Amino acid sequence: MANVKLKNLIISALEEIKGQDISCLDVVNKTDLADYMIIVTGSSVRHVKALTNSVISQTAAIDIKPLGIEGYAEGEWVLIDLTDVIVHVMQSETRDFYNLERLWGMADLPVKEGLGRDQ
Repeated sequence: MANVKLKNLIISALEEIKGQDISCLDVVNKTDLADYMIIVTGSSVRHVKALTNSVISQTAAIDIKPLGIEGYAEGEWVLIDLTDVIVHVMQSETRDFYNLERLWGMADLPVKEGLGRDQ
């Protein structure tokens, strides 16, 4: 249940900064790495960094610190490892190229179509 609350907090943090095309993948039965993967698109390097900063500050407010943050300096694809939730903040071209939703077998499942906060 705590993981669901963390997931919801992260989604709210991304929505506050106008994250685009937020997807939340339930990967609990696919990997031991995490329970959820959240993928969001930022429109520029500055937007990707703002989204990342929002997630970090919102989770820090509840005493959750990332295990790691990768890619922040470049701002093209930032990975935030929050143990039970992994967040991918990506520019559009990078997201299209890597297509993580399809890689995890969950294509076309945005937050608003069943993988959002209520699960």
